[in-house]
Amino acid sequence: MRPDHSKDCWGYLWCSAGRGSRAARALLAATILTASTYSSGCARFVTGQNQTNPPPPTTYSISGTITPAAGGSGATVTLSGAGSLTTTANSSGAYTFTGLANGTYAVTPNHTGYTFSPTSQNATLNGANLTAINFTATAQTNSYSISGTIRPTVGGSGATVMLSGAAAATTTTDSSGNYSFGSLANGTYTVTPSNTGYTFSPANQSVTVNSVNVAGVNFTAAVTQTHTVALSWIASTTTTVTGYNVYRSTVSGSGYVRIGSVSAPTVTYTDANVVNGTTYYYVTTAVDSTGLESGYSNQVTAVIP
Repeated sequence: MRPDHSKDCWGYLWCSAGRGSRAARALLAATILTASTYSSGCARFVTGQNQTNPPPPTTYSISGTITPAAGGSGATVTLSGAGSLTTTANSSGAYTFTGLANGTYAVTPNHTGYTFSPTSQNATLNGANLTAINFTATAQTNSYSISGTIRPTVGGSGATVMLSGAAAATTTTDSSGNYSFGSLANGTYTVTPSNTGYTFSPANQSVTVNSVNVAGVNFTAAVTQTHTVALSWIASTTTTVTGYNVYRSTVSGSGYVRIGSVSAPTVTYTDANVVNGTTYYYVTTAVDSTGLESGYSNQVTAVIP
């Protein structure tokens, strides 16, 4: 065996099918067997008294309305406590939870751009349905912003910044790495930057807007170090070999997937599609002019930093 050094990783592979052997020497034919189990005997019928199944448990409902309809229509209503459910209020702001057992629940509405009074209500089921668990929605007349900068400019310029949480939005930083999200209601948001070839510190940030603009939500971009794995093997001595297949797995000894092929007499291959922090396992096979393939070579390991 002989090594071949890449920029970051190297491995050894022996891919000879053996002197005087054909590439197909190790090719195995698998026979798939199916098994069926049969039983024989007499069919038996059991008679006796009819058994009465117990009645299903009684369940109840919790319902109410969010007014005015402008704030109630499409609002998300969450049930927690003795059970967890989520529903959406209809166009009139009405909502219902059904199939509930006795117990104490909390009902909480949510709708972007609105606040609710009360913010949440407890509802205790005790052998009867509960109605009129109502809320009043108030539109938020003020809106706020979240802004920041990604440095250095080489990694921040043109980066994509995603906003999630109380509202969802996406923007692109300017040539100086600056970004801003406007027209935001009070709530908790998550800001996440991305840019091909860069990692960010921190990876994302949680931001709470509470009746004031939030600035200085900044990130630092760092160039992502890339790696490759260079493989080499000893050429097969079989004269009918026309090429080699390269296989890779993230599980030692199994799960190999073909990632490339080379034509003889080439006995090297570079895998540039690797993920940092991952360990890979490689094998090769020889292929002859009829397309028959040898068994796997020995396995080599590449640990990506």
